[in-house]
Amino acid sequence: MELSFDPGVYEEYANLEDKYLSIMETAFKMLDIKSNYEVDVSLVDEPTIQEINRDYRHIDKVTDVISFAFNDDKSEEGIILGDDVPKMLGEIFICIPRALEQAKEIGNTADRELRFLFCHGILHLLGYDHMKKEDEEIMFPLQEKILQEDEKK
Repeated sequence: MELSFDPGVYEEYANLEDKYLSIMETAFKMLDIKSNYEVDVSLVDEPTIQEINRDYRHIDKVTDVISFAFNDDKSEEGIILGDDVPKMLGEIFICIPRALEQAKEIGNTADRELRFLFCHGILHLLGYDHMKKEDEEIMFPLQEKILQEDEKK
């Protein structure tokens, strides 16, 4: 598995790359995912995430995290590449200012909130959702379980 990490203008958060890779490894191990996937993650500002949210989700407001899953693509590319070449699972955009504000609002540390948002994004890329109550009851405890297991490392 591979993680492509772009801190953008938030170089002070470059240390998240190793944390995010660790969370990804923990999640894949817990969910018994053997496929060789690549995930792109970008740290962005409020105008950027608002633009992404508006253009792709038709919601013109700032949000904390947005994920775009690519594994719905059933093209021949995956067959041609083989198992040794990572397949693009998707992209995650995390809004640093919104995440920091949210952490204060709910009493989380910035580190915990930023790790939580990445874990949340990974689960979305893997097909989990929380639009319905029954889906939320699966996804939210799983996020916590992954983060708790990762913290033991």
